[in-house]
Amino acid sequence: MANILVVDDELGIRDLLCEILNDEGHNVEVAENAAQARAARLRERPDLVLLDIWMPDTDGVTLLKEWSAIGLLTMPVIMMSGHATIDTAVEATRIGALAFLEKPITLQKLLKAVENGLARGSLRKPTAPPASPMYQRMDDLLKVADIPGSAGESLADQGPQHTQSFMLDKPLREGRDEYEKAYFEFHLAKENGSMTRVAEKTGLERTHLYRKLKQLGVNLTRSKRG
Repeated sequence: MANILVVDDELGIRDLLCEILNDEGHNVEVAENAAQARAARLRERPDLVLLDIWMPDTDGVTLLKEWSAIGLLTMPVIMMSGHATIDTAVEATRIGALAFLEKPITLQKLLKAVENGLARGSLRKPTAPPASPMYQRMDDLLKVADIPGSAGESLADQGPQHTQSFMLDKPLREGRDEYEKAYFEFHLAKENGSMTRVAEKTGLERTHLYRKLKQLGVNLTRSKRG
């Protein structure tokens, strides 16, 4: 978990980035202009800053120069813009920005940039396991003790009484639904209820994922993180 400052004059972008990063377990503060960003930088000392380039009062590159000049550029900064030129991106990188994200920002690029930024900032961040497409690995289920119990223990650690089993003499549809429910409960437990991360791992859109979980009768209130 990290403290992340999002600086953007567009309310929709601030809200979207805040929702995604909160869902990932980070503490997020938002600022709509350079003045609020300056105050937040001094007050919170963020671990990472997502900084828009084009803002009405002071643009992001100017703010980046300011922080660099007075010794406040001590955290990774990722620049964002939908209209910046290559020269602007190069200049921001030369000043000290870690990366540049072009709007509209995709979920995959955002999470990757944040992960790289936090790693560059020498923060201890657990390495996420490789994504598993739906139905690709049956052994994923067998790594869990008692869904939604403690993930990370092997069956050898837990004993045979906790082994997940499926009855093969059922109709195909019932057996498939049983497997799907266990599959999603496994990933929800492993990702601590993060719907964003589960959607990314299973390759489903969040709306489709919610609908699927409700259809299977998965208890979201038990696993969903606030």
